[in-house]
Amino acid sequence: MRLILNVLLTLLLLPAAVWGGGAVWYRLPLGAAGRGAVAGLFVAAMLLAIVLLWRRRALLAGALIVPLWAVLLGWWGTILPSNDRDWQPEVAHVARAAIDGDVLTVENVRNFDWRSASDFDQRWETRRYNLNQLRGADLFLSYWAGENVAHAIVSFDFADSVPLAFSIEIRKEMGESYSSTTGFFKSYELAVIAADERDVVKVRSTVRGEDVRLFRLDMQPETVRGLLGQYVELANDVSATPRWYNTITANCTTMIFGMARRMDPRIRMDWRILLPGRLPAFLREHEFVSRDVPLEELVALGRIGPRAAGPPPDPGFSARIREGVPDPAAQEIRRGTETE
Repeated sequence: MRLILNVLLTLLLLPAAVWGGGAVWYRLPLGAAGRGAVAGLFVAAMLLAIVLLWRRRALLAGALIVPLWAVLLGWWGTILPSNDRDWQPEVAHVARAAIDGDVLTVENVRNFDWRSASDFDQRWETRRYNLNQLRGADLFLSYWAGENVAHAIVSFDFADSVPLAFSIEIRKEMGESYSSTTGFFKSYELAVIAADERDVVKVRSTVRGEDVRLFRLDMQPETVRGLLGQYVELANDVSATPRWYNTITANCTTMIFGMARRMDPRIRMDWRILLPGRLPAFLREHEFVSRDVPLEELVALGRIGPRAAGPPPDPGFSARIREGVPDPAAQEIRRGTETE
């Protein structure tokens, strides 16, 4: 029993030591030398505690572990997110929205014209949408680091207006850049960005050179409206009460999964939620995308890169990037017509 307990405690303390050292390294307000020294001492203390456990000095190990973690967690709890920082222009504002009957009003809709990553015209707009004209939702996956890593954007399609896209992102301060490792340690606030597709989708494909793929979603109208309502609720919550981004627990896909779970608790966690580049297979298995073509063909047809470029204001962008992409709703209508 002692052997089993020691193994379990070791398996717990080793990753805890790594996380604690990382927390000190990334967030302690000291210079690199000071942070490195404190982080090194913390990890060394945790390793010493493990040695003491194996030498049957459990009380001494506990006397080392408990106060160190009490201090670490007490300090960690004082690091709070904020909506008041020197933000980069593209995340200077976050979305706010209200639903009044069948009218959706969204504040701070981003509609930038991007010429390069540093050269752009800024526009933040208030837009209104008729929810009776809500037709469906689409998913964009923007690949930027191989086939496993992608950024997810959900866009809502309206019959009488351009689509409304929502992107859950890190809210970078001036001079900050993204690091997935840093994202574990309260380094970035979470931002819900509402945007025109000609901004948030096009910039990734044309300016950043990412491989953006579009998937038309197969969802019932009430489910689409429910998901839009979830985005409105999340945007308002983040606007009023800032929260931290986390590389695993609070990112662009896990937040979407959380919204989906609130609408349907039967949806189960899947490893592909954590590797969003692999989401197309997950969506296919759960019949959220077209089943009329093989998955490989669906992915190929969804690549918008060859169709994305166009001079601003590019009013035909959203229609153009959807050309040739399998649409489950249209396919269902066509099958119904053929049956008749």
